[in-house]
Amino acid sequence: ITVAGAALTGCAASTDPSRPGSGPSGAVAVPVLAAAAASCNPGATASYPPLPDTSPSSWPDGSLMQTIRSRGYLVVGVSGDTRLLGARNLLNGGRLEGFDIDIARQVAIAMFGRADDSTVHFRVITGAQRIPLVNTGAGTAGQPADGVDLVARAMTMTCDRWNNSNAAQRVAFSAVYLMAHQRLLVRADSGIRSVSELQKAKAKVCAPTGSTSLTRIQEFPGIQPVAVQIHSDCLALFQEGQVDAITGDDAILAGFKAQDPHTVITGELLENEPYGLAVATGHPEFARYLNAVLEKIKGDGTWQKVYDGWLRQALPDSPASPPAADYGRAS
Repeated sequence: ITVAGAALTGCAASTDPSRPGSGPSGAVAVPVLAAAAASCNPGATASYPPLPDTSPSSWPDGSLMQTIRSRGYLVVGVSGDTRLLGARNLLNGGRLEGFDIDIARQVAIAMFGRADDSTVHFRVITGAQRIPLVNTGAGTAGQPADGVDLVARAMTMTCDRWNNSNAAQRVAFSAVYLMAHQRLLVRADSGIRSVSELQKAKAKVCAPTGSTSLTRIQEFPGIQPVAVQIHSDCLALFQEGQVDAITGDDAILAGFKAQDPHTVITGELLENEPYGLAVATGHPEFARYLNAVLEKIKGDGTWQKVYDGWLRQALPDSPASPPAADYGRAS
């Protein structure tokens, strides 16, 4: 059934002053649904200390940075349909645009002095392809491979992704470059404003295969999860009336809301979603290089300019400053 005709009940949830939108700042407090999140040591958001010097002459022999520079271009896995983060602009020749795209361009600028079609190659991938393709890698100039050097595709840092018992499912990350939060997108006139209301309605809620959003929404009895390959498939199903809600990171849902003004981002904060740039586990030196680049763009105002251009107005309840870095992981 659809949620529009369902009986609605309130949802008991607490507010957390450490979350966006809480506290005395004047923003409306957003309820939080606590989850027994997996823990690990170092924590999921801990990355490696940044390299003290990013100049090519300082790069270690055999480093991925040397391979990329010898190849002549950086290969980045991105989304092609996530407005505000990574999407093709059909009014601009299909050029990829968004927050993730601009952050990846900063890496190319650091490596080559510019970010154009010759120095950064974007490869549109699905969420499920992120780990396999970054572990495959893009190869060398003489022996190209069918993977990517890094992933800048709204990828949440988790303990499982760092430490999965299956080496093929493990990945390493930069420090957090954006903190998003899992919430819900519903029709503005549905009356639905909480997870418990979706549970009462036995609602169908859409999320991409392989996403932390899908894993989290499966924890709520009564909700019928609907898995798709890419998030924009959720929007299509939603607009066709085949699902009642979409769950995902607020940064992603904000792009959907921009496309469909008859929607609202609502519900409790289901999960923190710290985004990291993903790299192959065998190249911690590249993660350290990325952390040095992120430190630079946070310090010189570039990060703020990119955030303000894409996300500030779309996410009024979220922090509008660079996330703090945790360098507690031994390289």
